[in-house]
Amino acid sequence: MSKIVIGGERLHQIILGPVVSEKSTRVSERANQAVFRVLRDARKPEIKAAVEKLFKVKVEAVRTLNVHGKQKRFGRFEGRRSDWKKAYVTLASGQQIDVLAPGAN
Repeated sequence: MSKIVIGGERLHQIILGPVVSEKSTRVSERANQAVFRVLRDARKPEIKAAVEKLFKVKVEAVRTLNVHGKQKRFGRFEGRRSDWKKAYVTLASGQQIDVLAPGAN
């Protein structure tokens, strides 16, 4: 597989933030994974490169899924939340990312 070259500015825009939920906490403890909200057009090699560069860890695998926005009501008005993309990043053994700590990595 060829090496992916990504511009520095794009690299910092790919990861939008961590997903903090009960499931993501459980996954990080059991399977040594981190869960991130990423750009909808981000590809797996780009996500891997961004996590490795930003957090200085070794990534073994990346799984992605598209989360569909829910229909919501605000009083008498109906709306829809935006669709977004989630990435489960599997880290190499011995590596970890603490997304809850202030000023993490």
